[in-house]
Amino acid sequence: MSPEVYNRCVEEHADRLYRFVLKNVRDEDRAADIVQDAYEKMWRYREGVQDDKAKSYLFTTAYHVMIDALKREQRMTRPERGLPDEGSSGEQYSDLNEILHAALERLPADQKMVVLLRDYEGYSYEEIEQITGLSQSQVKVYIYRARVFLKKYIGQPELVV
Repeated sequence: MSPEVYNRCVEEHADRLYRFVLKNVRDEDRAADIVQDAYEKMWRYREGVQDDKAKSYLFTTAYHVMIDALKREQRMTRPERGLPDEGSSGEQYSDLNEILHAALERLPADQKMVVLLRDYEGYSYEEIEQITGLSQSQVKVYIYRARVFLKKYIGQPELVV
């Protein structure tokens, strides 16, 4: 990969990559660090990156850097995942966007990544397969499970005022 192709890759994909990472980590500084790490790795290994595979390489690298960061964080703190207790006097939501974000945060990392890549960023199953390294059938299973969970979570009447 030449410096010109690398620069073009930065110009074309930086915003989309940042949005993808930010949607997953929900911290602007961490997202910027992950994107920077991905571009740095791409630059370091530029001789092995084919020009037509730059986007795939970039998103795959960012995905792996992000997963590593999330796993490190998860080892430090074990957040409780699952549905809210019925009858809990927790905060009531009236904004569907907030409910969706809360539901996304409860998804396992792999399911969250693939559903965001597919539904938020609009990638095809083949592109998600290349980015994540998962098989296409596993991508479809993760997306299905995530959507079922989101539908169940969002459909809880106690969350919507």
